[in-house]
Amino acid sequence: MLTRDKIIELFGLLNTALREKGEMGEVGIVGGAAMCVAFNVRESTKDVDAIFRPTQLIRALVAKIGNDHRLDNDWLNDAAKGFIEGTFATTEVFNGSNLRVWAPEPRYMLAMKCLSGRWDTLDKTDVKFLIDLLLLKKKEEVFVIIEGFFPKERIPPKTQFFIEEIMEKKRKK
Repeated sequence: MLTRDKIIELFGLLNTALREKGEMGEVGIVGGAAMCVAFNVRESTKDVDAIFRPTQLIRALVAKIGNDHRLDNDWLNDAAKGFIEGTFATTEVFNGSNLRVWAPEPRYMLAMKCLSGRWDTLDKTDVKFLIDLLLLKKKEEVFVIIEGFFPKERIPPKTQFFIEEIMEKKRKK
């Protein structure tokens, strides 16, 4: 598992590797890594889901760093790239000489987490945190945020049930 401090340390190593190559890099973290690093909600995450550039160079440097530090070679991966779309604000979480790392704004993270809405993960805990952070009281407010980033046809039916259950339990408290 990767703690917040370990992830920041690894970004420092990636920054150094990019500097040695004379290259600049950018990484946008999402998922559990964003919840851990940007929002301090989790103690750790199993990997860092992200989008990054230059893609091939960062992928190679990440594999080397992973090998050197006994981590999976894809401790930083771009498996989430197909789920990131549209325009949203970002928060910088690491700014090195050759590497900038950012996370999406809370509203976008809420939309992404609701779309994935996996019951067997920490998505539910993450969504509850983001709803509280954004001071949302009604399920309709959550859907307005989701639809502000993703077209209605991209929102699966499970998302509605996921949000309804969370908001119902929240209302009963």
